[in-house]
Amino acid sequence: MSSVRTKLDSYKLLPKWVRYLSSYLNLLLCTVLLKSKVYGRKHIPKNGPYIIAINHFHIFDPALVAYAIRKPISFLAASDQNIEWQVIVAGKLYGFIPTNRQKLAPSTIKKAVQTLQDGEILGIFPEATTGPILRKPKKGVTYLSLKSRCKILPMSVLGLDKDIWSKWFKGIRPQVTVKVGKPFSISCELPSDRIKREKKLYDIGDDIMRHIAALLPPEFHGEYMNDKKI
Repeated sequence: MSSVRTKLDSYKLLPKWVRYLSSYLNLLLCTVLLKSKVYGRKHIPKNGPYIIAINHFHIFDPALVAYAIRKPISFLAASDQNIEWQVIVAGKLYGFIPTNRQKLAPSTIKKAVQTLQDGEILGIFPEATTGPILRKPKKGVTYLSLKSRCKILPMSVLGLDKDIWSKWFKGIRPQVTVKVGKPFSISCELPSDRIKREKKLYDIGDDIMRHIAALLPPEFHGEYMNDKKI
């Protein structure tokens, strides 16, 4: 598994034109393998740069995001974990920036910011890992949105589950729903005090998660269940 992880850590984004052509393959696969419905596509900005913030319930979530956006996207993907071969293959379709969640390297931040400065789209899963319901976010999406001053496009993906492989083998196309919310901006100055700055980042992160929660049924709100700010 270490060799697979090494490949992910050293992964470099393919040229934008290659990822653009690959997006058609992603579109074909999602059309053939899934019954997908996308709501709120009118909210998708015509051009980048912007950040997409998405819930992370399944390993194939990025494919559905790419299916909905239909433009080249660079995803931040955790590299400090056991990586399955599907993730490496998926990276060839829509591209990702390897991210060590335990020790976020300055080079990772630089690559992410540079992607946005180049006018591209950056996809982030604030929770960093997959789970059945919404969880607390990491600081990445907040930090990058403040540093880049880019808008955030909230999105939800629902319908993928752990039985997806058995369904495909049985010829069943799972029904997946993708919802796109209205883009919003974060504008604030972070306190110089470290403790206050950390709290501010977490507060902003919670607000981002509330935008995502608003696109999901209440039973998936998890940490944000009964949150009156949603």
